Amino acid sequence: GSSIRGNKVSTIYYSDVVSKFLREGAQTQITLSAEHLFYHFKNGRAGLQNVSISEKGGKLVGIMGASGSGKSTLLNVINGTDKPSSGRVIINGIDIHADPKAIEGVIGYIPQDDLLMEELSVFENLYYAAKLCFDQYSNKELTDLVEQVMLNLGINDIKDLKVGSPLEKTISGGQRKRVNIGLELLREPSVLFVDEPTSGLSSQDSENIMDLLKELSLRGKMVFVVIHQPSSDIFKMFDNLLILDTGGLQIYYGNPIEAVTYFKDIINAANRNQSSCPECGNINPEQIFSIIENKIVNEYGRLTKTRKVSPGQWYQYFRENIKLPKIQHTKRKIVVAQDIPNWWKQFKVYATRDFKSKLTNTQYLIINLTQAPLLALFIGFLVKYYATIETDNPVYSFYENDNIPVYFFMSIIVALFMGLTVSAEEIFRDRKLLKRERFLNLSKSSYLVAKVGVLFIISALQTGTFVAIGNWMLEIHNMDFSLWLILFSCAAFANILGLNVSASFNSAVTIYILIPLLLIPQLLLSGVVINFDKFNPKVTTMDGVPLIGEVMASRWAFEAAVVTQFKDNPYESQFYQLDKAAALAEYKKLYYVPRLETELAFVFNNMRRRLSSQGNKMRNSLSLLCAEIGSELEVIGKDKFPQLDDLVLEKFDSTTYEVTSNFLEVLKRLYVNRYNEAFEEKVRITNELTSTPMAKAQFDSLKLRYQNEAIETAVKNVNTTHRVIELDGRLVQKIYPIYFEDHNPKHVLDFRTKFYSPTKHLAGIYIDTTLFNIIVIWVMSFLLFVTLYFDVLKKFIALFSNRSRKRIAK
Repeated sequence: GSSIRGNKVSTIYYSDVVSKFLREGAQTQITLSAEHLFYHFKNGRAGLQNVSISEKGGKLVGIMGASGSGKSTLLNVINGTDKPSSGRVIINGIDIHADPKAIEGVIGYIPQDDLLMEELSVFENLYYAAKLCFDQYSNKELTDLVEQVMLNLGINDIKDLKVGSPLEKTISGGQRKRVNIGLELLREPSVLFVDEPTSGLSSQDSENIMDLLKELSLRGKMVFVVIHQPSSDIFKMFDNLLILDTGGLQIYYGNPIEAVTYFKDIINAANRNQSSCPECGNINPEQIFSIIENKIVNEYGRLTKTRKVSPGQWYQYFRENIKLPKIQHTKRKIVVAQDIPNWWKQFKVYATRDFKSKLTNTQYLIINLTQAPLLALFIGFLVKYYATIETDNPVYSFYENDNIPVYFFMSIIVALFMGLTVSAEEIFRDRKLLKRERFLNLSKSSYLVAKVGVLFIISALQTGTFVAIGNWMLEIHNMDFSLWLILFSCAAFANILGLNVSASFNSAVTIYILIPLLLIPQLLLSGVVINFDKFNPKVTTMDGVPLIGEVMASRWAFEAAVVTQFKDNPYESQFYQLDKAAALAEYKKLYYVPRLETELAFVFNNMRRRLSSQGNKMRNSLSLLCAEIGSELEVIGKDKFPQLDDLVLEKFDSTTYEVTSNFLEVLKRLYVNRYNEAFEEKVRITNELTSTPMAKAQFDSLKLRYQNEAIETAVKNVNTTHRVIELDGRLVQKIYPIYFEDHNPKHVLDFRTKFYSPTKHLAGIYIDTTLFNIIVIWVMSFLLFVTLYFDVLKKFIALFSNRSRKRIAK
């Protein structure tokens, strides 16, 4: 990359020396033509208008133009990133937009921005790029290849330095550009597109970078370079030059030296035959744009904003004076050196690269590994409640801590928060790198799965430390794994949700503004902050969880945590089935049957008013009685009440009333007996477990150690005002949801039921709530992964933005 300079000799570049040894390599068979390219942006503005190019291999082609003239747009169209509105780009007879797979590995792209992983060293950046290109090479061969490229680029002495960011520089700007070029030199694409390679560099670094690109062209490659304000030496390196004017109009295509005389000749300049300085031989490319953008002088001798020659006029001059050469496309297939590894190997490279970049980022590690334990300490300390007023020896008791449900809820919100923050910028930060790797035609799913896998490991560590510290502080026993699994599932869900956001928005500020907007619905619709029964009537339902709550991971996670803590703890698990039988019998004898008796009495007392306004109410009451008694008969036997069909207004009489009343009395006694049996059996088991003073002490401590009174109150819902309500012609149980078992699915896939229900019904199978809820969270995570893979959110935002632009335009 060096150059030899002297007062009495022309500058000799490294590429000049190399060219003497690369004559054979220059005879490569590469042809490229761009035929009448037009491109329009989404807002309808023209980006390119009738641009054509014809080139053979071994050429360094410069693309110049004023800001906004379409240079980068042209580069993106001819490299296949953007599809033209009309026209086509052909390489060796292949339309690159119609058949992109046929040119895999042929095109390389070096954008203006750095495409480096800032946390990795120079060597690691190049090494992992090589791993994704050359499956046929061993690790030693890859290392040798990378070291040879670094030696050629003159960056071997900084191989172990971290690349760093432009704000926290570890290597210079020129070195960063060389590393960027090295990423493409590794695989030596036949056609290379480079966007502003000299921006922000010193004149010496700029010449060295351009000399490297010139060497590539001398090796037979075709190199297109978008450049702004080149020096004379750089300008003379180009074999051909394409100039664009405002609106994407092509106004010159040909030899760069002749460009000066071409524009001078059109305006009849005094020295129109002179292209360079007679004394020093330098060319000033700026004079070309001075001619192109020359303004009209008004009668006061001041420059106006109107150009002497408009872009359209320059385009007409181009059409009249310059004829593009015709090229005969070769049909020879371009030899591609790269051999893309399979899905699994790509996954390993992506995962290793991502994991290593995070390990070397000290701030990232400190923040993400300490926030979980710090939050656990903070929350655990605050919610560790125990009574101290008028108590001589206050002692903390897990059983009496009213804040345990709050701890579970805050743990879930923390898991969601950590999952979102750790993933929200991941794809956004990699976007530029992915843009380059798109030309390698790598597997998108391998990248995403690797990204998700690394995030899952981080989230598993975060939630693990949170549970370990929080449970230890609050003395929550026998729930470490189950709570960790619930919180990890939430964090994994948030990871993929964050990746969706990261892949869809173009601003880091926007992404982090969205995090509270994503968390607040999870907070409000969890069923904790606001009881589901007390939502806006237009949203909620009095029988189960409202539909909007069913799509919230927090709702499934909180229910799973509370249900498993109550139902599966070592104390309650001994009596759960007996408590369930007693609770359901108590509900039937105290609330359910009395409500049926009330409805029956209402109908009997208003028999004479059946034709009055009370008639509809009586008919509804009889319909309710018929439906509920019918449900009971399904369990105890239909022969127990053959008069069911008489519970209609037309047949109802005093005899039907007496028979029905007697049946309800028998039904009540049935549930009284069931309650007594369950209660007596629990007493018997309790007596066995407390037969000795030591056993009694152990039994009592078991309840204090594992049971929590606040959770018990919540899952039993004993504080509800309405124990049973009428809804849509049937009675709905509101008390004891933790013992609820009367599932009435509308279809086989209907799994919706009451909040805190111990089981879920799906396709005829009863599944434990904790297991089912965790599965639901993972199913939602999988669906989010599908939307991530197909960029559903990104496409939706683009569609919405396009419609907004059209409305504004109208």
